[in-house]
Amino acid sequence: MSRLKDAVNGVDLNRFRFWLQLAFFVFLVYGGFFAVELGNQLPTFSCGYNSEGRAGMCYLMSLQHQLAWPWPKLFGVAALTVATGLGVFLLWFAVLNKAWCGFACPLGTLQDWITALRRRLGVRYSRYTQGQFRRLTTIKYLLLALALLLPLGIGGGMLSKDLRTPFCDICPARMIIPTFTGNFSHWTIDFSTKTAMAMSALGLIVTGLFFIGAFVKKRFFCFFCPMSALHYLFSRLALLRLRKDGAKCTRCGDCYRVCDMEIREIADEVDRPQIMMDDCTLCLKCVASCPEEGALKATFAGIPIFESTERGFVKRMNKP
Repeated sequence: MSRLKDAVNGVDLNRFRFWLQLAFFVFLVYGGFFAVELGNQLPTFSCGYNSEGRAGMCYLMSLQHQLAWPWPKLFGVAALTVATGLGVFLLWFAVLNKAWCGFACPLGTLQDWITALRRRLGVRYSRYTQGQFRRLTTIKYLLLALALLLPLGIGGGMLSKDLRTPFCDICPARMIIPTFTGNFSHWTIDFSTKTAMAMSALGLIVTGLFFIGAFVKKRFFCFFCPMSALHYLFSRLALLRLRKDGAKCTRCGDCYRVCDMEIREIADEVDRPQIMMDDCTLCLKCVASCPEEGALKATFAGIPIFESTERGFVKRMNKP
């Protein structure tokens, strides 16, 4: 058992993560061609507009559709359908927590590939100031609120039905993911109504910003992702956790320097063992980069499954 533990703690995380991300990407984008159907409550961007290739559907899409039901239906018997969908989402989410972002999300994987391209080209990325970082963290909650409230307004007869899935209309996954299966039909502006025209045009703009932003900053879109916000609301229910033993931390800052999301608390917080913040993607780079024995660890149902060790650090960093 100790050998297995040492092997896991000494794993080349970057290589392991690359292959796992690639496997999730192929599975979620092309699984539908092999009759894989995981339902409509996945806690990651398996885009519903990728109608033939998807292995399942992003929960935000089905949730927005449900919230747009007429209120007498939504707050009647159909409320059980909404509650059941949320329950299934939580069961999926409980397994990986926000590692759905760090390992499974196709949009997250694409951003990491763009970062790798930028690194090969020798282009330096920029970082946010702490003031900018604090302001950015609120945007995803605003987008989540709009994604839920606008469909509710439709159900109450207050808004146009063209806003039935407002976030999906501007989500870059709507255009990008179907492209990988040869579907380019969403790279257009819908002129059927003024609302549809505005939303589809905004979607094209957001997609352009996705590519530009991902080339300039690591995991750019993740700072604005409402799915990430929804994850964090339920993160304490998940089995996979990131924990810190502050007594073992020397505040060397290695964990912060490798963090794609620039989370300062990962290095500075020494009092609370629960240090996963709302922008964390549970990529576990911080654990892999920490040289202090047991200072950072990933646990599943309270059992450590990957933790920082001096031996693992030396192996990964190729230091004598």
